[in-house]
Amino acid sequence: MNDEAWMRLALEEAERGAGYGEVPVGCVVVRGDRLLARAHDRRESLRDPTAHAEILALREAARVVGSWRLEGCTVYVTTEPCPMCAGALVLARVHRLVYAASSPKSGAVRTLYRIADDPRLNHRVEVTAGVLEAEAQAVLQRFFRELRETEA
Repeated sequence: MNDEAWMRLALEEAERGAGYGEVPVGCVVVRGDRLLARAHDRRESLRDPTAHAEILALREAARVVGSWRLEGCTVYVTTEPCPMCAGALVLARVHRLVYAASSPKSGAVRTLYRIADDPRLNHRVEVTAGVLEAEAQAVLQRFFRELRETEA
């Protein structure tokens, strides 16, 4: 599969999360052609501030491979990772990150910070941005529009 196909799986996860009232962020972790993990945000349902899609997917991928080192893995996520998640990608030694939509309020890969490829850190993650960006933005916009309508 290519980047767009994997990102479509991440978008499915985002939609799944939205169905549970979670902010629609989805993530998949892949090594070669093998899907290791998939997750969506679960902060609300778990009442856990760290239950971001990326963190949950990294944990599951590490369990599947039997190591915290996720070398050779690519992470696909529908929204640019925050500082916590970008840091986790570096610490997990992820090879590559592909994300869809930029995050103007918390993006820590390209928008506000450059954690994933900061030369001061001991590992750098290769980054590809903007894959299925319009689709990911539409999912987010629809979720927040419906949330505002419900609250009104």
